[in-house]
Parts: sequence; C-alpha cells; structure tokens
Amino acid sequence: MNIRARAPLRISFAGGGTDVPPFPEREGGVVLNATIDRYVYGMLRPRRDRRIRIESADFGVALSYGVDETPMFDGKLDLVKAAIRELGDSSAPGYDLFLHSNAPPGSGLGSSSTVMVTLIGLLKEYHNLTLTDYEIAGLSHRIERIDLGLLGGMQDQYAATFGGFNYIEFDAGRVIVNQLRMADEVVHELEHNMLLCYTGATRRSDGIIEDQTRRLEEGGDTLAALRSQKHLAVEMKNALQRRRLNEFADLLDQAWQEKKRMSPKITTGFIDEAYAAARKAGALGGKVTGAGGGGYMLFYCEFQRKHRVAEVLTRMGGQVTEFAFEHNGLTTWSLPDG
Repeated sequence: MNIRARAPLRISFAGGGTDVPPFPEREGGVVLNATIDRYVYGMLRPRRDRRIRIESADFGVALSYGVDETPMFDGKLDLVKAAIRELGDSSAPGYDLFLHSNAPPGSGLGSSSTVMVTLIGLLKEYHNLTLTDYEIAGLSHRIERIDLGLLGGMQDQYAATFGGFNYIEFDAGRVIVNQLRMADEVVHELEHNMLLCYTGATRRSDGIIEDQTRRLEEGGDTLAALRSQKHLAVEMKNALQRRRLNEFADLLDQAWQEKKRMSPKITTGFIDEAYAAARKAGALGGKVTGAGGGGYMLFYCEFQRKHRVAEVLTRMGGQVTEFAFEHNGLTTWSLPDG
C-alpha cells in the first residue's frame, strides 16, 4: 500500500514577523495568509526489510539507514530525519520516502515547513496515529523550530495544515486559526489581478530573522514596524471581507513598506528595482512573500495592466506566473501497489 500526501504552500499578505519569537509572547502576533496551488508532495511505500530510504527531488539527495539506527544530523535532509525520529517505531518495517516541491527551497512560500507538515501526514497514516490539525501544525513547529533550532515563525506550519484563507493569532503558548470564508467573487478577483514573480535568488532566512530579532530587542523601527504589521493584517482582513480590493492593494503596499523597516536585509537592489518598475507599469501593491532577501514577490495589478507588469518583470529577469488559491490543507490518501 502506497501512502500519498500533499500540503499547499502559502502567500502571506501581512503580519509576517509578528509570529517570530519573542514578539508573539510579548505583544501577540497576527498573520493574514492564504494557501495557493503550489504543493509539497510526498510518498511513503513500505518495504519488506528494515531499511528507511529517503529521496528528495528538490535537493537531489538520497540516503538510507536502518529503522533501529539513530541518523546523524549533518545538514542532509535533517527535517526528514527529525520527523522520523519523533514519530518512528523501531519495531516496524522500513519504507521508502520520496519528496518533491513545486517551489525551490528558500522561495518565501513556506516550503521547508510545508515539507515537515507533509512528512507528518505520511508518518501519521503509516503508524496509524490520531492527530488533530492543531496537533500536526504544533508538532511540525516544535520539530523544526525547537528540536532542530531552525529560526523562523509559526505561520507556515498552520497554513499548510489548515489550508485556505487564514487569520492566525499567536500569543504565549497558544495559536488560534480563524479560517475565513471568502466570497467567491473576491477569490476570483484576487486570482484575476495577482501574479507571482520569482526573483531567481534565494537567501537563507535565518540571517534575516536573527537581524530582525536583534533589532527588536533594541526597539526603534523594528518594534514599530511589527506593531504596524499587526494593524495592517486586521485592516487587510476587513478589506477582503468587505470586498474592497483596491483598499486591499493599497494596504499590501503599506505592508511592504513596513516590512522593510524590520531589517535592511529584507530587501535587495533587484527587489527594490523590480517593485518600482512593477508599480510604474500598473501594480497597485505588492511585497516579498517570505522573510525577504529573495524568493517570490507578490503583486496586485489592475487587470488590464497586469500583462504590462508581467512583461516588465520578465525583461528584468524575473519569472512571472499566475496562480489560484487552494482551499484544502494537508491531504493524505492511499492506494494499492501497481
């Protein structure tokens, strides 16, 4: 029996950074995001022996070890090893694991956390575990951020698990996922007017987050920008639910201006040039979708000028794509061999 799983990647509209410690514990964080039709896919196929074999198409890496062996954390698929260590059963047979994502690592779409969610979905089914969506997301966060010590926030794990449009609240020891019921015409209009641009460059987000955290402790612009992000997440949610999409686009621009105040590492020369060129061509608002420094940029355009924005970004070397929203979160299913 082959077990399959997929979990969607996300775009973040506002509030990113307020889910990164120590801000949520001190002041409470709020993030507005939505999942899109880009996914992390996984497959688990039981073996007859007691070996675990892992293959990642994205990193071009494969490795194998015994079920009762303790794998070494050496930078090669450590996320996968950590999930297996947490949920594994040394008395069970082995299996093959295969993982693939629609987006490159460091894309700003939450891919590493979505890998973890997908893995937990596969292992939950294989070991017949009963886990709620909150437990899956919380476990994903703990393994990635605490056990492995990888710096980052909490929104990605919950977005990938729950799916759809989410207004997520974070405070000390508690996360509340408010799933938003969006009017069909709002979703259609967002898809009609938005596009993604891959900058062709990624940067490790932990350096940006380290810098942001240090600046938060110093107060000043970073603290003020994070507080503004919270306010903008609320305003953007209200704009979407009231079907005020031009207002939403303007708030998206404001969210980007505030995000850049959190750390000078968030933007680059190319990102600034691409944003200015897109605005001149007809984009009403936009932002980088993740921690910053590269990856994907998101733009909201007047539809009749959207093609001009795409042309300008393409000439600059960006890879422009459209997308649709995905309303389902983590999904698992099984089918027989052959």
